[in-house]
Amino acid sequence: MKKAKIYKPSKTAMQSGLKKFDKWIIEFITDKPGINPLMGWESSTDTYSEINLEFKSKDLAVEYAKKNKIDFEIIEPKNRKILKKSYADNFIK
Repeated sequence: MKKAKIYKPSKTAMQSGLKKFDKWIIEFITDKPGINPLMGWESSTDTYSEINLEFKSKDLAVEYAKKNKIDFEIIEPKNRKILKKSYADNFIK
């Protein structure tokens, strides 16, 4: 079967909240993307590359991959460091 990666998407630089980032995604890895001779865009004949499956938790995504005999790689999200500062800290130093 195909190889896939399971990951939690990160927010873009334009977003500050964390509302829509509680899902996990299975994304299939394409073997060899090629160049479209007409337009010069990167393309592939592999239709699995167009599929992204969303799950509520990592466990559900892993269970789905094992059930359907998909080789997978889990990419753990990096934890965010939150520095608590107060407004007064701007004037103390």
